[in-house]
Amino acid sequence: MRTCGVEITGSDVLLCILTKDNDVFDIRDIRQTRFTLGNGNDTEVMRKFQFDFAKLMQDYQIDSVAIRQRAPKGKFAGSANGFKMETAIQLIKELDVHLFTVTEIKEQLKRNPIPIDFAETGLKKYQENAFVNAYVHLMKKTYRSEEL
Repeated sequence: MRTCGVEITGSDVLLCILTKDNDVFDIRDIRQTRFTLGNGNDTEVMRKFQFDFAKLMQDYQIDSVAIRQRAPKGKFAGSANGFKMETAIQLIKELDVHLFTVTEIKEQLKRNPIPIDFAETGLKKYQENAFVNAYVHLMKKTYRSEEL
């Protein structure tokens, strides 16, 4: 199972690829850990973002994408560009995209804590939430039968 964790902040999409095979996790190196969207009101810019993201996922043979859902209003509301990027990712036909609420992520981490300290992963600090999203998705897929 190869999952790409995605964290959307402002005009940036931060990525982390996590693979799980026989209960062994592997953090994959990736040529691009961040996409920055310029003018989200320009159709060509959005198409290029969607194409580039889809190509990256295809090149690394990603099975699924895990995104932390942002609140539509309130103190921690997502930006308009953030929602546009999330939608562009969701509309890529070849991808299996999953959105997780903050509550779902906390519940899954309580049930299945991350077995390694983030500092030991070798990832950049800004990739931490993307890593957590990928981990939560893999755990949810692994233990889905128990939750039904």
